[in-house]
Amino acid sequence: MPGGAVVLGTADTSRIEAPVTAKTYFMCVFAAFGGIFFGYDTGWMGGVLGMPFFIQMYTKMPYPAEPFNAANLPASFALPAWEKSLMTSILSAGTFFGALVAGDIADMIGRRPTIISGCVVFAVGCILEIAPRDVLACFIIGRLIAGAGVGFISAIIILYMSEIAPKKVRGALVSGYQFAITTGILLANCVVFATQDRLDTGSYRIPIGVQFLWALILGVGLAFLPESPRYYVNRGDIEKATLALARVRDQPRDSDYVQDELAEIIANLEFERAHVPQVGYVGSWLACFKGSLFDGSSNIRRTIVGTGLQCAQQFTGINFIFYFGTSFFQTLGTISNPFLISLVTTLVNMLTTPISFYIIERFGRRRILLLGGMSMVVCQFIVAIIGVAAPHAQVKGGNPTAVKAEIAFICLNIASFATTWGPAAWVVVGELFPLPIRSRGVGMSTASNWFWNCIIGVITPYFVSADKLDLGPKVFFIWGSTAMLSTLFAYFFVSETKGLSLEQVDQMLAETTPRTSNGWKPHQTWAAAEGHTHDKVVEDSASNEKTEAA
Repeated sequence: MPGGAVVLGTADTSRIEAPVTAKTYFMCVFAAFGGIFFGYDTGWMGGVLGMPFFIQMYTKMPYPAEPFNAANLPASFALPAWEKSLMTSILSAGTFFGALVAGDIADMIGRRPTIISGCVVFAVGCILEIAPRDVLACFIIGRLIAGAGVGFISAIIILYMSEIAPKKVRGALVSGYQFAITTGILLANCVVFATQDRLDTGSYRIPIGVQFLWALILGVGLAFLPESPRYYVNRGDIEKATLALARVRDQPRDSDYVQDELAEIIANLEFERAHVPQVGYVGSWLACFKGSLFDGSSNIRRTIVGTGLQCAQQFTGINFIFYFGTSFFQTLGTISNPFLISLVTTLVNMLTTPISFYIIERFGRRRILLLGGMSMVVCQFIVAIIGVAAPHAQVKGGNPTAVKAEIAFICLNIASFATTWGPAAWVVVGELFPLPIRSRGVGMSTASNWFWNCIIGVITPYFVSADKLDLGPKVFFIWGSTAMLSTLFAYFFVSETKGLSLEQVDQMLAETTPRTSNGWKPHQTWAAAEGHTHDKVVEDSASNEKTEAA
């Protein structure tokens, strides 16, 4: 400002970040492509489990009498519940361990190399899934290894995007990760729909093999993107941090925007390290559990919120549809093509997700979690009530009107998730943790997501299998109840982080409760508090007065 002074660290924090450029958008959007892995691998499994060739290959049962196809298989021609459970859940088990160790690897070698390593591990797992025929052990081991690769990617993509995205659009850009997940699910269902009736190994090998393309695109593309500047700050390499921040903000390295934001990151890191010292490897993990449960800014509180929120996302019941939707729709007697209905549900999921790009920045993370949770509770209870009120609808030639109503409310439930809990849970986790424990905190939160994903994958087949509990639509009484618990968790524990830098989130958590966080405004910078001012005070030549601006 001509004739005035620029001093970092005053109460006005609005000028601390650079304008958002097309280059910055492109970096974040490309990184979000990692969600394709998550979504695609979630999407193809449910359809493959209902393919005639895949069922015959592992059960050795003779095919039903002609004519038949994947859409009209009898209930008896199906994989047993234990095989569905094992095949589905083992990926989540691998992803749990992959996400848990990904934070350590990301701190050692960087965010980008960790994601690229995940692509390589994922590709090895895919080879084991499709190379042998009818060897269950090899298929399971392949799913486990592929899961470890997905764990690397799903944990560190969120970390990387949160650390490079500008605060004013961070929520929308990280929501792009959820959009990539929904796109991956849709692509998987499209490929499965195209190969469902093949009576050769191409029926399942083609959907699985397509995943090599996602690994190649992400792995090669990330090699050309900059490393996270916060990784370099955490390593003490300020020179590389400056260069990386200049690239992700598309500004000269000596720009005030770059220097101000870098000073803020350094000051916040020094404050966190001074208050929660880390001694050795074990000490760095124990730091995630330091502090008081009643202190909103303590590390243990953040760890509970991060892992709990990812658990709550799974307990909305959304993956019941994406893992077992085809098998579930096959039990509804009036549906002529369950594969087509599964494709429709994934299309609803993808088309409604972009709504979150706007509402997550307009209304905030906390508010949409509460509204979306309540909407899902209502939709799922209605599906269950219809199932009880019209039980004959589930038999062949039953009540098509009741079944159509169930499908409609299932789609509304998916839309509610896609616009709220799907993206917002990932956004909050990426914003929640301080830099010294961020990689481990995000890793543990992602591992929590996959742990509960695994549990749901294990138990759900027993809820709906004809030879087990056979709950049918009544299973939505369970998911409606758990979605209610998830909404209550968000109400009591999740704070509003909209519009704040990652460093300002630390201040907000220290000064508010979840229910008062929405009205909090930043009043100073960490750089001011820690004395990291670097601009000289310039006297106005006309008035000889000194002014300050952030």
